[in-house]
Amino acid sequence: MEDSELTGLRRRLQQIIFEAETPSGKAFDVGLILAILLSVGVVMVESVESIRLEHGPALRVIELFFTGLFTVEYVLRLYCTIRPAQYARSFFGVVDLISVAPTYLSLFLEGAQSFQIIRALRLLRIFRVMKLAHYLGEAAVLRQALYASRPKITIFLIAVINIAGIFGALMYLVEGRAGGFDNIPIAIYWAIVTMTTVGFGDIAPVTPAGQFIAAILMLMGYGIIAVPTGIVSAEIARANKPKKVSTHSCPVCATEGHDANAVHCKYCGGLL
Repeated sequence: MEDSELTGLRRRLQQIIFEAETPSGKAFDVGLILAILLSVGVVMVESVESIRLEHGPALRVIELFFTGLFTVEYVLRLYCTIRPAQYARSFFGVVDLISVAPTYLSLFLEGAQSFQIIRALRLLRIFRVMKLAHYLGEAAVLRQALYASRPKITIFLIAVINIAGIFGALMYLVEGRAGGFDNIPIAIYWAIVTMTTVGFGDIAPVTPAGQFIAAILMLMGYGIIAVPTGIVSAEIARANKPKKVSTHSCPVCATEGHDANAVHCKYCGGLL
């Protein structure tokens, strides 16, 4: 199926729903983001027990309205895309689907409506509305740096786990049950909390030897926290400079993030 087959009503809907540069497309996106914000607000307000007891039925009706609205929008996105299955498997396609699924699941599974908060992910579309497409290139650089950092981060985490295990076992021997270190897993939990400088305070050494070990682990924690930051920063410096991207979506698969001078979609080959 070619782009020329996307004519009439489907073509018009495609321009409104997927394009952010046209007045109608921008108006649609702004309205959609407002609806998402209101919907997420309803979910948050409904989690407050006093409000839910007093206005529960009204909030439920409002939520059903937004669910119906987003369902219609999702169906229209599939309808005006030449390859709907490809859009359905894309990131935003999956997000659009799971944003309405909790309401329908709640009809059979009690409490499933709480997962409606995932609709907040749809606010990522604000990048298109606010003409922040160039940030997508920066996001690609960050993603590339994180991907390149995986081996180093993995080795770092293995080292941290070993340190936590060693210091946890040591504290179990030094403090024992009298200090609240009832077993080695709890002692390892304490070591992780101490290394990360969280310091819940639920378990603390009481002997001088234990406090000395804790002080060493705290000082190590400051250096440990800095390591992953340095690794990722180095990879970001090595990453390629981002290319300019456009806000236009492919009429075939509805994928965004194409190069500004692209003529064909880099994912499906469709004409942009």
